Amino acid sequence: MATSKKFVTNNHEEETFLVTKEGLKALQEELDNLKNIRRKEVAVRLKEAISYGDLSENSEYEEAKNEQAFVEGRILELEDKIKHAKVVDEKQHSKKIIEIGTRVKLRNTKKKSEEYDITIVGATESDALSGRVSNESPLGMALLGAKAGEKVKVNAPAGVSEFEVLKLS
Repeated sequence: MATSKKFVTNNHEEETFLVTKEGLKALQEELDNLKNIRRKEVAVRLKEAISYGDLSENSEYEEAKNEQAFVEGRILELEDKIKHAKVVDEKQHSKKIIEIGTRVKLRNTKKKSEEYDITIVGATESDALSGRVSNESPLGMALLGAKAGEKVKVNAPAGVSEFEVLKLS
């Protein structure tokens, strides 16, 4: 999932999760929603399903228990990510090289008419449809450290592509 760096403290290996300020806020909002709304909704569904009797053949009960397990698992996952989040300060970017939080304008060198505006983000925030590319994706990894004017080769499952970095912001 969202890995960035591992470090060891007190003989325990911990993982940090790189996120932007907005990404951390989104994780916190999702956690708040799960704890204060979804948890209560699932409890109501469970109570209702239990009232139907015979739990061994009660599909509503099974569905509610599965949803409860999912919600509780997601809560634990989000709490861990928030606890180990490292917020990337976008204001400290050099604007000279691509880092997490950098907005990048690219051109496909083989298809000159194809240009993309993307932002490099931590894996927890990635959303290709919104132009938010994970630093752990083939494209994200290839772009990290690149400068405007450079060409980068991306080894992706579909094959090798080359992009020219047009602009950073």
